[in-house]
Amino acid sequence: MAKRPVTKPRKIATQERSRATVDTLIEATARILVKEGFDKASTNRIAEVAGVSIGSLYQYFPGKEALVAAVIERHQQQIMQMVRSGLTQVWVQPLEQAMRTFVAIAVEAHRLDPHLHRVLAEQIPRVGKLEKLETFSRENFSLFRAYLEGTRDELGVDDLELASFVCVTTIEALTHNSVLHHSKVLTADRMEALIDEGARLVTGYLKGQGKSVAGY
Repeated sequence: MAKRPVTKPRKIATQERSRATVDTLIEATARILVKEGFDKASTNRIAEVAGVSIGSLYQYFPGKEALVAAVIERHQQQIMQMVRSGLTQVWVQPLEQAMRTFVAIAVEAHRLDPHLHRVLAEQIPRVGKLEKLETFSRENFSLFRAYLEGTRDELGVDDLELASFVCVTTIEALTHNSVLHHSKVLTADRMEALIDEGARLVTGYLKGQGKSVAGY
């Protein structure tokens, strides 16, 4: 059985100089992931790009997986900060407008360093902390579910947990593929239209539109 890679840092930097060293190592790891890919991101290569000795790297990180986990964590924090800020307005919005807000925020989250996001989403083995790259995290799933609870009278679905899963998964798949794989053909106008269509899609589902007479 293959040994699980260690994804926790060896120690936490507390002094300003050591924090700067750690930040430099994380930045170097991100640059290598984007330009050269996960397989080329060896600890020697990371130390070289960072201008840090390999001994200093191992002082803080046991291997490249721990550095990649740190890149994921930082990227996730940046995404979460953007999403939390964007969702402050959603609570007072009617259903269709709120769904458009959710879709638009997901688009912007994927636009936050999209090349790095693509590598983290598609090249990194899903092990331990390396599993945690999410645009709509569990926190945002809970926020989506809470919004639906507040608009229950407008909805044509009964299972809000399932409805939240369907909507969040749909929004994530739509925006991920649009921004990371089709940005060259999706002009600004088309992206706005895509956001409108995505909102219409999930709004229609939540209102129960398109159900057959039998209710299926």
